[in-house]
Amino acid sequence: MTNAIAAVVQMTSTADVDRNLGAAEELVERAAGRGATFVALPENFAFLRSEGQPVPTPQALDGPWVERMAELARRLGLTLLLGSIPERIEGERLIHNTSVMLGPDGATIAVYRKIHLFDIDLPGMEHLKESRAVRPGTEIVVAETVLGPVGLSVCYDLRFPELYRELARRGARTLCIPSAFTERTGKAHWEVLLRARAVENLAWVVAPAQFGHHGKGRASHGHAMIVDPWGVVVAQVPEGEGVAVAELDFGRQDRHRHELPALQHARLLSRV
Repeated sequence: MTNAIAAVVQMTSTADVDRNLGAAEELVERAAGRGATFVALPENFAFLRSEGQPVPTPQALDGPWVERMAELARRLGLTLLLGSIPERIEGERLIHNTSVMLGPDGATIAVYRKIHLFDIDLPGMEHLKESRAVRPGTEIVVAETVLGPVGLSVCYDLRFPELYRELARRGARTLCIPSAFTERTGKAHWEVLLRARAVENLAWVVAPAQFGHHGKGRASHGHAMIVDPWGVVVAQVPEGEGVAVAELDFGRQDRHRHELPALQHARLLSRV
């Protein structure tokens, strides 16, 4: 398998959809200009509300937000991960928090609906209850891309290592984790969890992120990054909007998996 150049995008999305989409286009173009053939946008890249603010226009998978990004992918000839959009569910008030993978021809390669919903109540910080607006997904998704098999997930999924072990078991060599981690939890846990998922699965981790203040009572930690299969952060956007780019060396990943065959040694407790 040949190496590939991947990029993660860091954004400060707000309730201004037009501004967000324009910023996403500019940042993806910047990544393409640096040689990236795979670019990942963060969770809620097109619209990120303050807590309690309704989503103005839940989207269909062939709706205007996706089509605008599909045209961008076609024009630049790259694979583009839309970190997540609010996907409309016909006949319901709830939505799915949905990642969409677009190919270089603009066609949809894969769709993943966030499984684990962020319902928290930590003293001294914003109180978030994603399940008030979002219906959880139920399907684990591995997409075939220019990076080979890519396991899809979104943000809070990061705290559930069993998901990533199953993605690796199904062949994923890269794990995508688009996020909007809160300032408090992100500062404490974001990097260590990303590195852990990389090490546990000897996988590349591609983690675009939201950064800064999005509206009243909502702020994100940022630090979009790419982590190699040995747990080393090889590219990062420390703050502000921007992109980080890295070459994913799959030959080195093969060597790590051969020399430390932990994935082959895994034994489920029910089988011991």
